[in-house]
Amino acid sequence: MATAFKPLMPLDEAWSNLRAAAEQHVAGAQGQRQTESVNSFEALGRVLAQAVVSPVDVPPLDNSAMDGYAVRAADLVHAGQDGQADVDGAAVTLPQAQRIAAGQVGVALQAGQCARIFTGAAVPDGADAVVMQEHTTADAAAGTVRFNEPVKAGQNIRRRGEDIAQGQAVLQAGLRLTAAGLGVAASVGADELAVYKCPRVGILTTGNELVMPGQPLPPGAIYNSNRHTLRGLVQAAGAQAQDLGIVPDNLEATRAALRQAAETSDLVISSGGVSVGEEDHLRNAVLAEGGLDFWALAIKPGKPFVFGWLQRADGSRALYMGLPGNPVASYVTFLLLARPVLGVLAGEPWSLPQALSLTADFSWPKADKRREFARARLNAEGRVTLYPNQGSGVLTSAVWADGLIDLLPGQTVQPGDTVAYLPLSELLQPASGARQLVAG
Repeated sequence: MATAFKPLMPLDEAWSNLRAAAEQHVAGAQGQRQTESVNSFEALGRVLAQAVVSPVDVPPLDNSAMDGYAVRAADLVHAGQDGQADVDGAAVTLPQAQRIAAGQVGVALQAGQCARIFTGAAVPDGADAVVMQEHTTADAAAGTVRFNEPVKAGQNIRRRGEDIAQGQAVLQAGLRLTAAGLGVAASVGADELAVYKCPRVGILTTGNELVMPGQPLPPGAIYNSNRHTLRGLVQAAGAQAQDLGIVPDNLEATRAALRQAAETSDLVISSGGVSVGEEDHLRNAVLAEGGLDFWALAIKPGKPFVFGWLQRADGSRALYMGLPGNPVASYVTFLLLARPVLGVLAGEPWSLPQALSLTADFSWPKADKRREFARARLNAEGRVTLYPNQGSGVLTSAVWADGLIDLLPGQTVQPGDTVAYLPLSELLQPASGARQLVAG
């Protein structure tokens, strides 16, 4: 059957289509995403379905930011030799009336007294400053404390509610929970959090030549690296990876694998078999089991990327992405195209990483008609350098790199030029919130 070739789709257009399809998919027939309640201790990487509103002030009471002494600042004003008030508060001695450790609440501090206090302990009523112990001299025998430095009202006191006020929404719906976010949830007493269910991603790798690690490697075969890479990328994105094995280069076997994957997956991802060779069956298999939204992008690596959908037995659909078989092309297209879609499926708003404008420490003299993404990393001078072999089968470059250089169609680069650099940390886990990729 003859293949009709269409112009390659620009990446920005592909992103627009992917966003629309992902947002439509999450609405689904029921009009809402599925949610569940999880213990906040186990919620790392999950996406909040409901804002967390604090029932308490944080901190709940004024407390000490230092180990030292709680005082009334006015008590540290004394008369100098000229009979005038000396406001620096130095060289005043006060009796120690009480000792307050963290977790304890002292009694009201009377005028002319001080209280030994420790970091985090509630400041007693009457006190309006804490003096760090390094600025004092304690006389244990006499039960007194000499204050050697000036004192100002309010110093070294963390005020009630200065971090979080009661009734404040401290974490918004759509936020992917980091370690810091879990700490904030715990600080307001949230033990259960409403989160979106993790998207289920079915992973297929195709090719008669693929052999799993641990098996003998016959002539003409290669070890299946994509199966490991894609599973790791899916897990890193906070999704549930469903490994569905290796599919042979056969149309009926491919169709059967897609049907099975669609029933248990929100998104089905395959690698290989999406080009135009006689042994590339995925495009026709997807057309038979669902439909194609677009195929072939104006990017390098990653031109033979396929996006569409698969029909389920109940009439609903699973999304489908066919990634190229070359390991680097598969890796890069996942980061650029699958990762943003998985964010939406997980409950985040559509988000793309922000490019950094950095100085090139390399030459790129030959421009391409396609938009290129070159493996790169920062050097000791803070400039960007390239991996010497940019072949789409050189997976070691992805380990070496800490980012990608976004090269627009027709762009050449000389050392000293400004280039658009995409950190892998952003590509793997972009910050929550809708953003657009800015080149240069």
